[in-house]
Amino acid sequence: MSLRKQTPSDFLKQIIGRPVVVKLNSGVDYRGVLACLDGYMNIALEQTEEYVNGQLKNKYGDAFIRGNNVCLFFFFPVLYISTQKRRM
Repeated sequence: MSLRKQTPSDFLKQIIGRPVVVKLNSGVDYRGVLACLDGYMNIALEQTEEYVNGQLKNKYGDAFIRGNNVCLFFFFPVLYISTQKRRM
C-alpha cells in the first residue's frame, strides 16, 4: 500500500467546506463549516456554534477567529458524513 505524503497546507485545503471544531486558548469551542483560513491560522467559519464548558451558548451565521487565539483545530470525517446525510 502506497501512501502519498501530504503537507499540512494540502490537508487544510481539502477540508474547506467541511465541519470543524476550533478550540481557543480560553477553552471556548467553536463548531462550524470551514470557509477559509490563511497562513496565520486566521479562520472563517459558517453556521457557527459557540460552546462554553460543553454547552451551546450562541449561534452565529459567520465567525472570524484570529489565529493567535487558536489552541486546537479538529476535523471529524464522521461528522461531515452525518451532516451530509441530514441535508438530503
